[in-house]
Formats: sequence, C-alpha cells, structure tokens
Amino acid sequence: MRFTRISMAAASAAALALVVAGCAPADGGDQEANSTSQSIAVSVGPNDFISYNGFTPETYSTYNSAIVDRLLAGFSYFDEVGAIQPNADLGSYELISEDPMVVEYTIADDAKWSDGTPITVADAVLAWGVQNPNLAGAEGPLFNSVSQDLGDTVPAGPQGDADAKSFTVEFAAPDPDWQIQTWLLSPAHVVAEQGGLSTEELVEAIRGGDAAALADAADFWNTGWNTAPGTLPDEALIPSSGPYVLSSWEAGQSVTLKRNENYYGEPAANDELVIRFVEQDAMVQALQNGDLDVIAPQPSVDTVSQIEELGDAAQLLTGQTLTWEHLDFNFKGNASLANSLELRQAFAMCVPRQQIVDNLIKPVSADAEVMNAREVFPFQENYDEVVSAAYDGRYDEPNLEEAKALVDAAGAAGTVVRIGYSAPNPRRADEVALIKSSCDQAGFDIQDVGNADFFQPGGTQERGDYDVALFAWAGSGQITSGQNIYATDKPQNYGGYSSPVVDQAWQTLVTSLDESVHLEQTKIIEKQLWDDLFGIPLFAHPGVDAAAADIQNAQHSVGQTGIMWNAEKWSRAE
Repeated sequence: MRFTRISMAAASAAALALVVAGCAPADGGDQEANSTSQSIAVSVGPNDFISYNGFTPETYSTYNSAIVDRLLAGFSYFDEVGAIQPNADLGSYELISEDPMVVEYTIADDAKWSDGTPITVADAVLAWGVQNPNLAGAEGPLFNSVSQDLGDTVPAGPQGDADAKSFTVEFAAPDPDWQIQTWLLSPAHVVAEQGGLSTEELVEAIRGGDAAALADAADFWNTGWNTAPGTLPDEALIPSSGPYVLSSWEAGQSVTLKRNENYYGEPAANDELVIRFVEQDAMVQALQNGDLDVIAPQPSVDTVSQIEELGDAAQLLTGQTLTWEHLDFNFKGNASLANSLELRQAFAMCVPRQQIVDNLIKPVSADAEVMNAREVFPFQENYDEVVSAAYDGRYDEPNLEEAKALVDAAGAAGTVVRIGYSAPNPRRADEVALIKSSCDQAGFDIQDVGNADFFQPGGTQERGDYDVALFAWAGSGQITSGQNIYATDKPQNYGGYSSPVVDQAWQTLVTSLDESVHLEQTKIIEKQLWDDLFGIPLFAHPGVDAAAADIQNAQHSVGQTGIMWNAEKWSRAE
C-alpha cells in the first residue's frame, strides 16, 4: 500500500487521489433513464478549489482532487473496497511481456476531450514528460510536477504515433504498481498551443528532450491554469476527459460541475454537481436544511448521533477506511526507548489498545477492532493469514506485571516517554491519557507533548524531541510504498528504524509481479516489525458519510477519494 501522513499538509495526504484519477464507469441504463434536472450538492471539507491542474506541489490536495478527479479520467480507479478496477470507458491495458516488462494501452476509439479533440498517444507522452525528472533545463526539471519518477521507471516513454489510439511502455524493472501509473493527465493539444507548438511538435520535443523548445509549454503547464480565486481559465483551456466539465467557481463557497455532454462513456446521472466548501462541524446542519445532499463529516460520536437524529430524512453511510492510527518509536538520538528492545516491549505491554478502541472508536463504529498489521487491513483478504504468521498476540491486552518486571530489570523505573502528535486533537489527547493511566503503573512516566508544530518543518518530530509519535497513515492501495516508511534511510522512515531483514524483503517485493511473493514478503516484513517493535498499530479509522434520503447510489469508499468516488452515479429519486 501507499501511505501518506495525514498529519502533514493536505498535499501529502492525497497523493494517489489524482495520480490514479479515473472515473468509475456507471452500470447499465440509458441517458434518458439516468438524466435528472436536479442539482446535487456535496461537501467533503472547507478548503477552496485551487486549480484545474492539481498535479503541482502548490495545487495537490485532497480537496482539490475531489473536484479534479471528476474532470480527468484515468485507465483505472479504486472501487469502494480499495480494489483496482479498469476504466473501460477510457480504454484498456494489458501486460504483454514480463521480461522485459511491457504494457500495451488502448484508448477507446470514441474517447475524446470535451472540446471534441480525440484523446491520443500525445496525451500519454505529455503525462510521461510531466513526470520525467530527466526532462530538465538549467534549473532542474522543466515541469513542476508532484510526481517525478516516471521518466526513470519508463525511460523511453510511450511508444506509438502521436495521433494514434494505442501505445506500449517498457519498464526498466518490474513494477507491481503498474496498473495505477498515470498515462492521462493534461490535454496535450492545449499545452502545445499555449507553448507555441503543434501537438506533433510538442510530442517530438518531449521525446527528444528539447528543453528550449518546451520552455513556454512547460511554463504554461506549471502556472497557466492557476487563476485568481473565483475566476476560471478560459473554457478552451480546461477541457474535460471525464463525465463533468468545470462550470463556475464562487471563491470560498463552491465549484459547480456540469455534465459533460460530449463524454464518450455513460453520462453522469445528474445534470449538475455542486461542491460546497463547508466546515465539517456544520455539515450535518446543512444536510438537515437541504443546503447539502451528501456530506463527509469528521467521524465522531456526536456526528453519528446528529445524523441518526435526522431519522428518515437522511442516510447514514459508514464503513472502513484505509487510514490507520499507530504509535511509532523514535530510534534516533537520545530517545528513551530507542536502544532498548526490552523497554519497547514493556511499553507495548502496557498500551491499552483494546480499551482505546472500545472507548474511542466503537461508539462511532461498532465493528471496530484492534489492528495487528501495517500493510494489510482487517477487512482485506489476506489479513488473518499475515497476522497469524507475524504476530503472536502478546500485546492484545495490557500485562502490567510483566511490563513492570522488564522496566525494573533494566533499572529504568521512572523512564520518561514523550508521546507527540499534531495538536489540538481531542481524540489523540484521550488516547495518550489512557496510555498514561496504564503505563505509569508499569514504571513509565508518560508525558503528552502534542503540539501544533509537531509535524511542521523544524517542529518537534523533525528535531527528534519525542520518544513515540502518534499519528495516522492514509493508505491509497499502492503495493510498494511501504518501503518508503520502513526501509533504511527512506524519507518517510521518520524514526530512523533500520533492519536488513526488512530492507531485503522490501527489495524482493518491489521487484516482483508475483502476488504470492508479495504475500510472503509482507509476512516477513510484518513479523520483523513486530519482533523489533518498529511501532504499535492501533486501529483503522472508521468512515462516516451521509446523504439525503432521496439521493440514490451515494456509497462510502475506503479510499482517499472517499464519498466522491462514484459521484457521477448519484441521482435524486423522482
């Protein structure tokens, strides 16, 4: 799975949402049956729209992706349970060789941008160029993209005529995540025109690495779609490849999407989708008032109660998510538990994981359970098999007697354990309080060092002024990204953990296309992380959404796209 820290900027919290942006094809029916004259209003949070181009560091966020994902199609998408599904509306893809690894993509004959321009290989070449760090000028990569690895992953880029409907790509090494690579991102014909080039000249310049010829096109791609709040670019600059087109933007209030009448797939089931920017604590009231039809509020006991009080006027949509809470040890510097496995074991023995779930999570989701793995979730197919191979249950319930014995044997009574998190966060403060109530009895001195700057640049975590970090990772379904968290010296391995066993297992996993290899290496990784006590998994976050009673097909999803994953299927009952 790929994970991004939700405690940090929203840009890192939504990484895959746009990388694999694709619209779920609707099931059956005809346009007349699916059409509705009514508008549907939804809110997933308070943050304003930023840009049609949501693929730069400045524009990449969960909230912006919720909008852009409805405009820009991809070859695949994640369904409600986090499984990868092909987007047959756009086309198809096939692994035609494993050694070397070659994939063939076929774009549907009738697939076109909303302005009528066919979607072709030129668009795939642009997507590759945008993500190619080797396409550079004197000051670095020409394109200011949040993803800068596709040029190394697929060195030669898409092979096929610029105006053709099929292309092949050859990977430098096996890539288990090949199904979610981004091969359709921005309209090549628009970027070419704004750069003073024909589409064919743009493709030739990208393939030839001609930085001078691409300078103006790259400048436009980087900033040309960024406009003042409330002002959309000219309609000709923002064609859609998905089921909606951008219609209007009221700064700080809403963005309106209209059905793409030139969409080559199943038409959107609603005429208009209005994405409103609403504070999460105001969403339920807005739903009750009829100002919103679908909401994604912050999960809490109060939120669930408020939705339930609406009775038959609303649908409560709950379920699992790929976001999970955990405690990670700091292995750097003078952190109090860094150099003693026995003290980490004692700490794990006194953390009341079940009590945390019972007190804080089950009131929101009755099916919540303690999580005993990191790379697999309790609702996923291989969870029981992985946990059985990796974890013996020793930390299921607190064992204060044994924990205290380990602390005393180490001569470590009174050891301070600083637990940090991004504050304010009432639930995490409650988690730390429960841990303190238990672990102080084992001889530790638990201190709550949560603060607003904990995960900020130069903040507590970066300085290493903590012993245990409490936060959540938001999973996105990518198979290989855990390497970035658990392998030695990787950028998201914040605590500085290192294990040759884990490093080798990840290297084996990320260079294989065999699912059985992925499973066996995951077992090895999970067991070693438990044996070394990299950290302590706690629980998967519950998901809470709601919709008005007359809204059909709104469905909770475990993925980062959330409730918006199938917005084009929503309709209002006649």
